[in-house]
Amino acid sequence: MKLTDVIAELRRLNEPVPEPLSLPTQIQVEAAERKLKMKFPPDYRKYLLEASDVVYGSLEPAVVIPDAGYLHLTELAESAWSEMELPRDLLPICEDNGDYYCLNKDGEVCFWSHNGSTDEKWPDLASWIEEVWIGEE
Repeated sequence: MKLTDVIAELRRLNEPVPEPLSLPTQIQVEAAERKLKMKFPPDYRKYLLEASDVVYGSLEPAVVIPDAGYLHLTELAESAWSEMELPRDLLPICEDNGDYYCLNKDGEVCFWSHNGSTDEKWPDLASWIEEVWIGEE
């Protein structure tokens, strides 16, 4: 499935919540990139700008909107890098009970356990969203 199709499916599944998230602006995405000193893969930028306001199931992927607390990507990444010893070349996009789903430099999503690196990975963000976020529910 392509990212555009997965985003459409996320939109369909979006759950109503008392305080819905908002989508970030291009400026907010660029500010997060500057703060983390990395350029996000194009698919991740597209997801942030078009679907990061979706609430579905038990996973809570990171966001880049102000006042997001523990869900804010920069806070999540800095904590994972410093406290959980996540390698700096992995960008954690979703925390799950002390484990992380991360983007690597090739745009693959890999699973990093609090016990360290694993072999579990998905070829791209769309596959991870389809198989893990949507598929696990």
